[in-house]
Amino acid sequence: MNAGIIGLGTYSPEHVLTNEDLEKRMDTSDEWIRTMTGIEERRIAGEEENTSHMAVKAAKEAIKDAGITADQIGLILVATVTPDRPFPSVSTMIQEQIGATNAAAMDLSAACAGFMYGLVTAKQFVESDTYSHVLVVGVEKLSKITNWEDRNTAVLFGDGAGAAVISKVSEGRGILSFELGADGSGGKHLSQEGPHLHMNGREVFKFAVRQMGESAINVIEKAGLNKEEVDMLIPHQANIRIMESSRERLGLPIEKMSKTIHKYGNTSSASIPLSLHDEVINGKVKDDDIIVMVGFGGGLTWGAIALKWGK
Repeated sequence: MNAGIIGLGTYSPEHVLTNEDLEKRMDTSDEWIRTMTGIEERRIAGEEENTSHMAVKAAKEAIKDAGITADQIGLILVATVTPDRPFPSVSTMIQEQIGATNAAAMDLSAACAGFMYGLVTAKQFVESDTYSHVLVVGVEKLSKITNWEDRNTAVLFGDGAGAAVISKVSEGRGILSFELGADGSGGKHLSQEGPHLHMNGREVFKFAVRQMGESAINVIEKAGLNKEEVDMLIPHQANIRIMESSRERLGLPIEKMSKTIHKYGNTSSASIPLSLHDEVINGKVKDDDIIVMVGFGGGLTWGAIALKWGK
């Protein structure tokens, strides 16, 4: 039996920062931001709202959705590059606050591809019968490392959390194939230098357009599927032009690509679970649908998964 997702949860901060708000703070425009990125607004966590706070909210919802209790979780994996502090890890904070008394806990760092890395790691533990249930959380408070004087990056990022419970699912469902990768030579193009995030937008764009499409096709082929069998593409919500290039590479109609970038911005490791949750709630992802999730991020890292939805 394959490992799959049996529960989902998300959390978005209440404060909405619109493009119009940013127009008042820097030399940019709503039209430029929408055209170049697809973003209309993003959520920004409050000063007292830490990464762990958002993660706990999403984790509790995912566990409830899975129909299990926190003490049944065997491992907590948190994908984040913006922890509250270097240690203790966000995962151990979740463990304490949700009462997952039997869970091991660790954070992993793969930037925007982090949730993909977390799911693939969870799959190994579940399918080897090491743990029955693994909680994977993608969470970022990117607002705390955003340079609000840099109009090229300040318009892109938002805060949020998404969580999934990974367990064995019925025959034929769950994670069918995956691909993880890294290219450390490109790390200089997307990094945190001192307090702030820095990005070479041109180089990251070129890398993402190439890698997103390639990885999506690779996992479809590894799963023994055809592109026509894909019911929903859930790309990392980084830039609408990058997302569209991936969709076109797969030959999918526009309604088969998840798009939440307009309301969340780029939330890094939280982006894919936020989008997946939206599509499930909206009824666009149904049992036995074939989903392809693909992400890329700093490192440079990338990851893709093909799965058949359902318990």
